[in-house]
Amino acid sequence: MFQFPKWMNGLKSALAVGLLAGPAYAVVVVLYGFSPQATDVGYQPVQPIPYSHALHVGKLGIDCRYCHTSVEDAAHAAVPPTQTCMNCHSQIQGRDDRQQANIKRIIDSHTTGKPVHWVRVHDAADFVYFNHAAHVNRGVGCVSCHGRVDQMEVVYQQEHLSMQWCLDCHRNPGPHLRPPEFVTKMDWVPDRDPARLATDLAEQYQIKPSTDCSTCHR
Repeated sequence: MFQFPKWMNGLKSALAVGLLAGPAYAVVVVLYGFSPQATDVGYQPVQPIPYSHALHVGKLGIDCRYCHTSVEDAAHAAVPPTQTCMNCHSQIQGRDDRQQANIKRIIDSHTTGKPVHWVRVHDAADFVYFNHAAHVNRGVGCVSCHGRVDQMEVVYQQEHLSMQWCLDCHRNPGPHLRPPEFVTKMDWVPDRDPARLATDLAEQYQIKPSTDCSTCHR
């Protein structure tokens, strides 16, 4: 009579563990795989025309608000029209054939009136309300959410923009506060004790961020 080897007796236990642990593992993989931490961080879309923030912001020192004109007045950060580019590039040409070709595409856009369809990098979900003006005017620096864009040849999403990430800041905004006149200065450092400065700024601007659901889900 045929008998299975004794080592196979352990297969029953291993199979039971697999049946229990397998679905749990799959759930964890799916939940994390589709979470903002996994799907959005590092998102770096190809733009229709290459644009170097490292050059324009970092080297040339162009302020964020020159292109994103609405951040102090509106909920959304405006994407600049071609005319904004032409303010400089009607006079400034590229240093090589590649740059000249890219600038020509900007000029063609301006001449024909056909806009450049820039790809948004940071895009909150439709069920999330975020007001740029409310944050910028209270001294939350651009770098807190967008990272050192002045060092990015191609802009990418540095933070995962999850609900937990937002709540962490609302519960403890101090580390992200600075005098509003320095919100666009990427390399800003406090000139006195950071904790005391944060306390003073919070009192001065009456910063008491809400963690109520209706603050962001309207």
